[in-house]
Amino acid sequence: MKPTPRLALLTLSLGVLSACSTETRVAPVIDRPTSSVAISRPRPAAPPAEDTRPDAAGTYTVRRGDTLLRIALDHGQNYRDLVAWNNLSDPDDIKVGQVLKVAPPERGGNAVVTNPIAMPGADKPAAPPRKTEPNGAKKPYSDAALAQKEDNPKAEKVTGIAAGSTVTASDDEKLSWMWPSDGRIVATFDEGKNKGIDIAGRLGQQVMAAGSGKVMYAGSGIRGYGNLVIVKHSNSLLSAYAHNRTIVVKEGQNVTKGQVIAEMGNSDTDTVKLHFEIRQQGKPVDPAKFLPSR
Repeated sequence: MKPTPRLALLTLSLGVLSACSTETRVAPVIDRPTSSVAISRPRPAAPPAEDTRPDAAGTYTVRRGDTLLRIALDHGQNYRDLVAWNNLSDPDDIKVGQVLKVAPPERGGNAVVTNPIAMPGADKPAAPPRKTEPNGAKKPYSDAALAQKEDNPKAEKVTGIAAGSTVTASDDEKLSWMWPSDGRIVATFDEGKNKGIDIAGRLGQQVMAAGSGKVMYAGSGIRGYGNLVIVKHSNSLLSAYAHNRTIVVKEGQNVTKGQVIAEMGNSDTDTVKLHFEIRQQGKPVDPAKFLPSR
């Protein structure tokens, strides 16, 4: 018997639907347990641990983030001396773990500058040294200061440092200090947070040397200080003047107390101010113990 046209059409339709169902069938998703064997991946090598042992006298081990300028400041030395003592061909090329000499090699751990600081007027013939203490010890820095005083009769009388100072060397006690700029103190010394004092002022205001000495550094190579001037006053004392707009002195230049060395600014900070530090043997000390009361 021949199939009817309706039955043939129905059979053809079922066949097409069946084929479509087969072609669009989605494979079932089967959760398979992950393998218990972990895939070993190489871990990045950890940075070498820094040597935390104390440095030998007169040496310093370079830590991560150090710069030669910062090391010199923290040890009260001229960065050029560190270059010479360590035979560095490139001051910027120091490596973590490298041991640097931070004191004159011939003096070991004593942080004494080989060549005394030449004070203004010290190149003139000095008067015979006077005995100022029982042992009559001759001290180059005091002799130079004495020569300066006698060569300049109008020079301000040298006064002692404020009581409570940590300075003990007789030469340092004879240094005369003044405020480096006028203005309101907006931050005081805090050994853990602020290594000096901050004096507010106006842009371009004069910044003066707080005491006579020699410019040890003038530039912007120490992060966080902006345009910076460092003046060395004796073998153990230096002063630092940061965030200046303009520097008007050069490295190696002798300056007198009250001489303009810079203009106040806001370099490497968000407000116009002078950040002023006094360091003894490289360690920050409270400037209030040195500066006259006002």
